[in-house]
Amino acid sequence: MHGLKVLPGGRPGRLYVSLPDGRTVAWYDRRTKRVSILADDRREAVLAALRPYLSGDWTIGPPPVPTPAELRRLYLPPDRDLAPNRPGETLLGELAYGAPGGGRTRHRMRRQLLALQRTGAELDLLEATDWRAVHDVPLPGLGLLDHLLIGPPGVFALRTVPGRRQRAQVGDLLLTVGRAAPGPDPRWIRRAAARAARALASPVTPALTLADASRVDVAPTLRDVLVLQPPTLTATLRAIPPTLKPPDVEALFTLARTRTTWTPEP
Repeated sequence: MHGLKVLPGGRPGRLYVSLPDGRTVAWYDRRTKRVSILADDRREAVLAALRPYLSGDWTIGPPPVPTPAELRRLYLPPDRDLAPNRPGETLLGELAYGAPGGGRTRHRMRRQLLALQRTGAELDLLEATDWRAVHDVPLPGLGLLDHLLIGPPGVFALRTVPGRRQRAQVGDLLLTVGRAAPGPDPRWIRRAAARAARALASPVTPALTLADASRVDVAPTLRDVLVLQPPTLTATLRAIPPTLKPPDVEALFTLARTRTTWTPEP
């Protein structure tokens, strides 16, 4: 639509309008119902792109003057800030610029990307209610953590697995989807959560998300890993008793979005 893309960003409740080259030209804050325009000559195109998302009595104008708290959150240079990452950011880049491997490899990558985006869409719903999410968090020696979620109930490390419309079985050590070979996802997410807990100096709950599985069976002995599905993901997380106050959530989010928290500079 007019070459503009509308995507959620690191700020809760915000939709960013960007050019094909990634430059932001506007954003819509769902909390204040305000459209902030950076390029006034694109006003009509921005409004056309945002039309499906606008609701109620919204306003439009230049960006408001940032508060001191907002200025503190903007101190990170782009190469050190993970907050703008979209779900599956790395896969998006690999697929766009020619991932190595044949057609079967690219098919698996696209399937994984769809699962990550499916989970990310659910996490976006939480961001409007004092939750924060960071995607594609680098964990040296382990690879990428799909999603790190911070909210009133605490911090959650999420690994997303495509359910492929098949039955999934989650055990203490292995996860099996359909007739595929079992994978060590429960063990991996425990290690990832432990790594995140050390980096953030905060407890982190490991969680597996099964996107689009027809059925999920969880071993009764699996008690330390949370198993989620997108249709009920937000309800399950909101039902967990709160342990963090809003300032704690913001402080942990600031730490989590900083790349050097995960990959310290030499």
